Amino acid sequence: MTVALLMAGFVLLVAGAELLVRGASRLASAIGISPLVIGLTVVAFGTSAPEFAVSINAALAGQPDIALGNVVGSNIFNVLFILGLSGLIAPLVVARQLVRLDVPLMIAASVVVLILGLDGRIGRVEGGALFLALLIYTGFLIRQSRKENNAAAAETAAADNAKPVRSPAQWLFNLAFIAAGLALLVLGSRWLVDGAVAIAQHLGVSELVIGLTIIAAGTSLPEVATSVIASIRGERATSPSATWSAATSSTCWGAGLASLVSPAGVSVAATALRFDIPVMVAVAIACLPIFFNRHLIARWAGGVFLAYYLAYTAYLILAATGHALLPLFSSAMRGFVLPLTVLTLIIITGAPCAHAG
Repeated sequence: MTVALLMAGFVLLVAGAELLVRGASRLASAIGISPLVIGLTVVAFGTSAPEFAVSINAALAGQPDIALGNVVGSNIFNVLFILGLSGLIAPLVVARQLVRLDVPLMIAASVVVLILGLDGRIGRVEGGALFLALLIYTGFLIRQSRKENNAAAAETAAADNAKPVRSPAQWLFNLAFIAAGLALLVLGSRWLVDGAVAIAQHLGVSELVIGLTIIAAGTSLPEVATSVIASIRGERATSPSATWSAATSSTCWGAGLASLVSPAGVSVAATALRFDIPVMVAVAIACLPIFFNRHLIARWAGGVFLAYYLAYTAYLILAATGHALLPLFSSAMRGFVLPLTVLTLIIITGAPCAHAG
């Protein structure tokens, strides 16, 4: 029953996000909002809605480890697993704006979360500041995109103005989609958190580990679907943009809103401060040299990302279960894998790009 509750929570989260995006996109289009703005706001929020719902619900239920673990784990999963899998399917094109703006902002957001958590808690004021920062960032993106695409925006506006006004029945239908999506998100997040807590107690592992792994992967399913389908269809620039947008949103909105709605804020476990949050920061920083390499994520880089996610997950499992292989695994990572990776990043930063295929 616990596993069924967990799986049902995943299904409801994905279905709720889909209904929310469809209803909100159609409603926004009906009132004359351009597709560009819809993509930057409604769709971006909708694909990250499962993370928000779970983190907020966990914070309100007094389970801060799940709230924080979901945020940190989702970021690590988004970059290493989703970009890694998408890059293996087809080399990814990284837009210049992503290198100049979005990736540095993601690094900054990760560092800020680390700094805010050093005292063991992200308070309500700090959470509000994170939430406000993302609102400002979203407003800036909309303004810049509209400025760079004036002609396209004018054509879109003219086409939208020429469309007939939707009937009241269609408006109600779209509002019903939004309401149903929000209801499914709330219910799905509650079932998911309850199931995850029960599994953690049964297996004897911490709620933080469950949040970093099962919940983080499950709430990122919309991003997985979006990025993988984009890679299969040959839309090589879509996956990095969507992934980093989701990661930034998850950091600011997930941690921000969870801390804001909880009266005492969200406590930050010492384990997360020592290992998981620094890994989140390192993952963000490690992308910059690869992104500067002719603005491509080659297949080999995708493979490295994916391998690192598997190694990170293996470490969490070995540590949670106290397995005898943990010391050997940790030594191999510190003594061989990490130095080799640093050397590779240094070489590719200063050398011409290897063939993307």
